[in-house]
Amino acid sequence: MDADVVQAVNSLTSRWAQQLPPGTTVVSGLGLWPLLALLATAADEPGRSELAEAAGVPADSAATSAVELMRTVDESADLHAALGVWVHEQLKLSESFDTVIPTELTGTLTGDSSADKAKLDAWAARHTDNLIREMPLEVTPDLSVVLASALSLRTTWTRPFKEQIKRQYDGPWAGGSWHWLERSDRELDSVRLYEGGLTVITVQGDADVDVLLGIGSPGAAQPEVLAGLLAASVKPAGGQAGAALVQQGQPGQEVAPGIKIGLTTSAVPEVKLSLPSFKVEMEHDLLAQRELFGLSTVSSPPDGPGHFSAISPESLVVGQAKQTVLARFFATGFEAAAVTAMGLMRASMPTKQERRLDVSLDRPFGFVAVHRDSRLPVVAGWIAEPTEPE
Repeated sequence: MDADVVQAVNSLTSRWAQQLPPGTTVVSGLGLWPLLALLATAADEPGRSELAEAAGVPADSAATSAVELMRTVDESADLHAALGVWVHEQLKLSESFDTVIPTELTGTLTGDSSADKAKLDAWAARHTDNLIREMPLEVTPDLSVVLASALSLRTTWTRPFKEQIKRQYDGPWAGGSWHWLERSDRELDSVRLYEGGLTVITVQGDADVDVLLGIGSPGAAQPEVLAGLLAASVKPAGGQAGAALVQQGQPGQEVAPGIKIGLTTSAVPEVKLSLPSFKVEMEHDLLAQRELFGLSTVSSPPDGPGHFSAISPESLVVGQAKQTVLARFFATGFEAAAVTAMGLMRASMPTKQERRLDVSLDRPFGFVAVHRDSRLPVVAGWIAEPTEPE
């Protein structure tokens, strides 16, 4: 997998995560990045430069990189990825269209809203294993081009958790009863302390995806923790390892955010990890942050003939850009899915007792799912409070 593209996806995800409002949420920069890259190659200036900057790759090669990335991701054991483009059957296409959009990705729109919606929804469901069953766009007769990506991830923990109902008596979640997960193992170095006081715990999947959990000090801000977690995701051997942390401090003493020294009857030091199970599902209107994603120019009425002459000589504008994404962390594994879609309309149309580490994520924390070999972030999010009350 191209290291520069992985870095570009990580950078986009990090910038987006830092701009998210406070609260439980989840995003997929990997779902959005290929669409920005496709549009960058297809766009005219000045939108071309804006999109290329947001994608972090040269516009000339961006579309090729997008297709190659999704094909590579789809070869993963735990991940499935797909790209799709649909064009209204009455839209005149440019001669350069096939150089931007591979023919095998392209379908047609008829202008029949019901039929088109059924087609797009079926594609979303098929490519997310029914985790997401609708395309996150309003399907209208004036929809000229749809670009979409779909991702799904399912992994099983190498060591499952035990689940119980647990009531919190202190901390920011005090007074609630939640579905709580707990396990112990001997992989001390699955816990690492990074610069700035960020504790990162790696929960290993049984194939090629791991989930990283990150918790900062009680006063750490959500953007700060998520940015640090994404930075740590590309440095799996960075920071201070758990094998060193377990030798610090006395039983009952906190040695890092979320970590106290405990005691165990195990013959060797171990890690006891506890956290609430969670399920998060969000829909993001990407045009609400159009500057962040390089969409400012291409979502505005053009001064000249149009923004996407490589797609069509007709004047097109990005009228919709949305992402539906979900993530679920449970006793035996993790699953996530994202469908990201952009709708192009004609510009004249309206748009709408041995020492152990006791790790407890009992206050807001972040998470990111990472393809292990490439360190490619798949989804990243924040848990402001447990999502599954008793």
